[in-house]
Amino acid sequence: MKLTWLGHSGFRLEIEKAVILIDPWLSGNPMFPADRRDEAITGATHVLLTHGHGDHTGDTLSIARELKIPVAGIYDLINTWQTHQGIEGIGFNKGGTVDLGGARVTMVNAAHSSSFDGNEGPVYAGHESGYMIAGEGHVIYVSGDTDIMADMGWMGEYHQPDIGILSAGGHFTMDMERAAWAARKYFNFKTVIPCHYRTFPLLAQDAEPLKAGLPGVQVIEPEVMQPITL
Repeated sequence: MKLTWLGHSGFRLEIEKAVILIDPWLSGNPMFPADRRDEAITGATHVLLTHGHGDHTGDTLSIARELKIPVAGIYDLINTWQTHQGIEGIGFNKGGTVDLGGARVTMVNAAHSSSFDGNEGPVYAGHESGYMIAGEGHVIYVSGDTDIMADMGWMGEYHQPDIGILSAGGHFTMDMERAAWAARKYFNFKTVIPCHYRTFPLLAQDAEPLKAGLPGVQVIEPEVMQPITL
């Protein structure tokens, strides 16, 4: 299993028979090298979205059309895009599980907001979400943009993820200290990978507080376009 950071909250996950692009904001992403776009998306089989904000949906529609691959995510947004954007979609909702190339992807709760820009202001884009992705002997928790939630208690106990990809840059999501607290209280991760940080000066620029708060846990600070083997 291989995970490659695309900057901000974007990842390329190679798992089972799938190559899943999670929240692929590439164009205009200050962390992502524009000349490596083809490398990042080549061979992708699915796009998986956590919510509708532009720094997560980013290049989704263009990639879906270019590669002719489905976009999976919250039903409201996916159904709208299927109707009005002509893409192939896999719309589901919290508690639902879909099979993406042998990886079992379950949508779980997150605490954030979800919209995209309209002519007269924000447009509703369905609820924000996270995912539990099971495959190759691992369960990965992709938190999506979120703060700490009591729901993390049952999510950790029920799904037992061993890898956490946690939004931890602060201001819009948990910061590093809060993410570390949530990981200690609700999960038993072997590996934690922070995201939604370093993109802008407003966000955390390193993960030292996360590392300090999780002794005994492998905290990997990802580098853009450098694959991590899990």
